[in-house]
Amino acid sequence: MSSNQPRLSIGLPVYNGEKFLKEAIDSLLAQTFEDFELIISDNASTDKTEEICRAYAEQDQRICYYRNDTNIGCAGNFNRVLKLSSGEYFKWAAHDDLHSPDFIKKCVEVLDQDPTIILCHSQAYFIDEQGNFIQNYDIKVKADALKPQERFHELLTKHLCYQCYGVIRASVLKKIPPMGGYGNADGILLLRLGILGRFYEIPEYLFFIRSHPQQSMSMFFPNYLLFADKTKKPLLSMLPDFYGYTVWFDSAKKGRILLPHWRITWEYILSIWRSPLSLNERLCCHISLHQQLKGTEYLLLKDLLIVLPRLWKSWRKASRKKQQATLLTNQNHLF
Repeated sequence: MSSNQPRLSIGLPVYNGEKFLKEAIDSLLAQTFEDFELIISDNASTDKTEEICRAYAEQDQRICYYRNDTNIGCAGNFNRVLKLSSGEYFKWAAHDDLHSPDFIKKCVEVLDQDPTIILCHSQAYFIDEQGNFIQNYDIKVKADALKPQERFHELLTKHLCYQCYGVIRASVLKKIPPMGGYGNADGILLLRLGILGRFYEIPEYLFFIRSHPQQSMSMFFPNYLLFADKTKKPLLSMLPDFYGYTVWFDSAKKGRILLPHWRITWEYILSIWRSPLSLNERLCCHISLHQQLKGTEYLLLKDLLIVLPRLWKSWRKASRKKQQATLLTNQNHLF
């Protein structure tokens, strides 16, 4: 590692983030840990995002600003900032969330002290558009277990994936496939990381999640604040719209025939078989998968009920075109 290489790379993917972007960047630049690069990838924004980012890049040499010619989707932009990174540690940052000044410092200290920890994050709470407290994020995931199958089991529980915004060992993060263009892609990414190593949660509220109408959670998961309340029991009716999330993660899939819940289930299975696990560990993971997904089988049926009418319509349309072409050919032969 060269002396000029930062210890930490922060990747900030953004699209039309002008409303909260300045606060988010200021929150990162105010960190007491200063040995980092901030990589901003602008996903072809149409508002003042570019103007804001270029102004910050001129003021601080740690900031590298990139702009995509076209919108490559959320997953593509998240993967791009990782690909552009060079630090020993890596952290994603959202354009609307905020951090306590000691967030990065305390996360890095944990990772430096314990090589078995591959991701460090903190407790978090939700803030509104003005930055005022709304409620704590109290979903606890015990991903610090020593056995990989136990971490797999924990990360299958219903949670909101905010560990993605912790500090991660880049070498481990680059061992797993990039974030996919499907619903719950961030959850699958965490699951695959959890198989490879332990997570640690700092028992302090150092991360502040912005809740506002323009975010993906509000668009595709309108009940997420109820979901995050430990006094409320999660209901299947509170699950996100994974059809909408799939297009958000990968805009190229808009209008295509999708089976989002089948895809998520398949990715769970791939996570087990593509990871360095023993036969017994794999078996335990499969048992956990069955236990955690039990009762959600109707979602697979829901996918089919949505897709089959579209397939039938497409088949009938293609059949009519074929009949018309055959009829036209026969008429030409008569003359």
